[in-house]
Amino acid sequence: MIELQNIHKSYGALKVLQSVNLRVNRGEVIAIVGPSGAGKSTLLQLMGTLDKPDSGEIYFGGKSITRMSHSELAKFRNSQIGFVFQFHNLLPEFTALENVCIPAMIAGTRKNIAETVAVKLLDRLGLHSRLNHKPMELSGGEQQRVAIARALINQPDVVLADEPSGNLDSANAHDLHQLFFNLRDEFNQTFVIVTHNDVLANMADRKIQMQDGRIVNL
Repeated sequence: MIELQNIHKSYGALKVLQSVNLRVNRGEVIAIVGPSGAGKSTLLQLMGTLDKPDSGEIYFGGKSITRMSHSELAKFRNSQIGFVFQFHNLLPEFTALENVCIPAMIAGTRKNIAETVAVKLLDRLGLHSRLNHKPMELSGGEQQRVAIARALINQPDVVLADEPSGNLDSANAHDLHQLFFNLRDEFNQTFVIVTHNDVLANMADRKIQMQDGRIVNL
């Protein structure tokens, strides 16, 4: 579904990614692991179209996304990719329901339809009683589940997660890890997860090891 071919990325004199080749299949849960500074988060940003490689090609469903314009990328990103970050990135002034609805509203979905889908997602994630709570009224695990619902609302082909359990205690981290696999099994979602958590990495269908900007083990 996603294919990276000979990807290079530098920031000034710092070579962050070098000759990276990777293929992600639909329905996989892939963990990307390695020491800090290995290039994991940069690789995820390129896959998510948040940045562009200096050279190489990224294909999504056989179509190159490295040649898209900024407006094309924004539309593609909103409809095809969901993002989950370590610190949730929820907007504090909005409720859980409103936060989840935002990507759908950006995509042009009518408010009533977006809210219907958001309620179903939040209910599926065990948050039906927390719909009208703002982020500061939610636990860390609940906030991360809201972030996952937000990532899923536009039914993206792939969810990219950067250290999603890095800010959670062990119990909430375990529940979150299992949730990824339940969602994959239920909705055939594809997950690419950057993590330092060995338990999550070992649960994945594949563990991609990175070091010094290169993939050293597929």
